[in-house]
Amino acid sequence: MMRTITIDPVTRIEGHAKITLHLDDEGQLADARFHVVEYRGFETFCEGRPFTEMAGITARICGICPVSHLLAAAKTGDKLLAVQPPPAARKLRRLLNLAQICQSHALSFFHLSSPDFLLGWESDPERRNVFGLMAADPDLARAGIRLRQFGQQVLELLGGRKIHSAWAVPGGVRSALSPEARDWILANLPEAKQTVRLALDLLNRLLDGPLEREQRTFGDFPSLFMALVAEDGGWECIEGRLRFIDSDGTVVADGVREEDYAAVVGEAVESWSYLKFPYYRPLGYPQGLYRVGPLARLNACERIGTPWADRELEAFRSRNGTTASGGRIVTSSFAYHQARLVEIVACLEGMEQLVADDSLLSGRIRARAQLNANEAIGVSEAPRGTLFHHYRVDDNGLITAVNLIIATGQNNLAMNRTVAQIAREFIPQPVPADATIPEALLNRVEAGIRCYDPCLSCSTHAAGQMPLHLQVLDHRGTVLAERAR
Repeated sequence: MMRTITIDPVTRIEGHAKITLHLDDEGQLADARFHVVEYRGFETFCEGRPFTEMAGITARICGICPVSHLLAAAKTGDKLLAVQPPPAARKLRRLLNLAQICQSHALSFFHLSSPDFLLGWESDPERRNVFGLMAADPDLARAGIRLRQFGQQVLELLGGRKIHSAWAVPGGVRSALSPEARDWILANLPEAKQTVRLALDLLNRLLDGPLEREQRTFGDFPSLFMALVAEDGGWECIEGRLRFIDSDGTVVADGVREEDYAAVVGEAVESWSYLKFPYYRPLGYPQGLYRVGPLARLNACERIGTPWADRELEAFRSRNGTTASGGRIVTSSFAYHQARLVEIVACLEGMEQLVADDSLLSGRIRARAQLNANEAIGVSEAPRGTLFHHYRVDDNGLITAVNLIIATGQNNLAMNRTVAQIAREFIPQPVPADATIPEALLNRVEAGIRCYDPCLSCSTHAAGQMPLHLQVLDHRGTVLAERAR
């Protein structure tokens, strides 16, 4: 016996989706579902293409995170060739990924999320966006735009274009870092650092006051967390091995090789969404819920390895860490916002270290070979979390099968649980039959999804902007309340 509330479409995320809140016959919230309603199917139309084209093809899955697919595809190609890219190429790939994480996190924090923090949940949705932020705080808005611009410019200096570059290839990269590009990066790093310091100070003030309730109610629950970590347990964005850690700080799986991912990651499907539901296979579905992305990376690592970022990591854990984990693990999904800023610090310091290395100017940047394997898996850390590319090829190097496991999909179970938690906190229950959906509630439910910064073009291979539609349905499927943008 159920009624349902539907939010369709959801705004300020990339792609198309809706949310339904299902009520039982007593008007209590029984279930919440985050539906991804559009589909494109990159995995199928890659079949028959040469694996050497996959980096260029998959980079076009999305204009937000093309670098992530570019690098995962190139790593998979390395294994099909059975080659190790030269040291300079590996460092250049890392530099590219750090710039990508920096620009994507800046987009998420300044453009998509900060209007909620600074303009208010109840503010007019027509001005609760980056343009409203420009009017309210032009200096902050300008700084955020400049920070993203910095990351994008580094992408262009390396790959020749800001999006859809085909610079990383199986065996390495196409070109080295030029001395002029290195000088530009070094000259512009101080401004980027100043901006992230400004954002950290601002968010810390808000977390001490008006955002305290959101910290407790936006996806704060125990779960597993998965990320790549370096051999010494440090923060990692492109190499390393997989680690699963629980909310108490216990490492439940460690040192998992890319080739063995299927032993720990299963994929379930539901009839009401095109977005798959990955889970930790040893615990089964849906008990094996885990989270990926900046929050998971900070939970999984022992340290970041650069001085300012390590200080921010310690402060992040001191503020948000749970008592059960001794302050080691942060379980609130609202903390994804702060985690992104900490990772921007890590990226800027990492970029500064890399560009000081003269080997990045080396011309030895690509290893060449013939096809030497028929199956390979490449894994890297995208801004939104761990990204898997799994290819099978025939003896001519033509793709016969592709499986892409995207970060947003791996957060799917957590996003659904977050929506339910927010609804229980902010919707008075039981919900009356003539319920109305206030704007502030609509925005908070959306904001719970925005914590994860989902990219639905990547995860379901859909395209377009994401609007929001919410419905409340009773146990017969009758729409009791509805609101859409």
